[in-house]
Amino acid sequence: MRIVIAGGHGQIARQLGRLLSSAGHQPVGMIRKSEHIADLEEDGVEPAMIDLEDTDVEAMTEIVRGADAVVFAAGGGADGNAARKEIVDKGAAIMLADAAEAAGVRRYLMISSMGTETADPDSEEVFQVYLLAKQAADDDVRSRDLDWTVVRPGRLTDDVPTGHVQVGTLERGAVTRRDVAHVLAEALEADNTAGKTFDLLNGDTPIRKAVSEL
Repeated sequence: MRIVIAGGHGQIARQLGRLLSSAGHQPVGMIRKSEHIADLEEDGVEPAMIDLEDTDVEAMTEIVRGADAVVFAAGGGADGNAARKEIVDKGAAIMLADAAEAAGVRRYLMISSMGTETADPDSEEVFQVYLLAKQAADDDVRSRDLDWTVVRPGRLTDDVPTGHVQVGTLERGAVTRRDVAHVLAEALEADNTAGKTFDLLNGDTPIRKAVSEL
């Protein structure tokens, strides 16, 4: 499969790209910095230059055209800039859905976050703005005639991956970035994940089994 990843140089995105490439897929990573090209090429990922904060649907559609699936793995960063949450976490995610529809790509995998439904709509605190932006993007994608999947990881860590997770509607907890990438790779190939929203934490179930039982 040809799989386009928005936010292709992110920590989860790079691990996903390597997994997809090693499995024989053709991952494409959207990046905005030319200095990231070599990293993606080393990962076996085709780089596609685009600035998610300064582009339009037409430009994104050209990158997405011919893909079998798209993955939204971008984020507004940890710089405390609330405006970027609206532009990237919400706006770019919605634009990717627009581009997928325009290009005839049905499969859309969204990396969201646990806790979006509890965000305070009256708060100006950056994390609350982030959660609200993610919730709005999730709702938009779920309203479309796409084969969407919304994955909501808990607190992300760089711990050694366990290969075991829990999925469903969960209480707060943590999950390694590598395990998230493995779940995403499995979800892309599992028909039963279409139309599903699920929380994701480390747990006791092997990843393939957890995904197959959603």
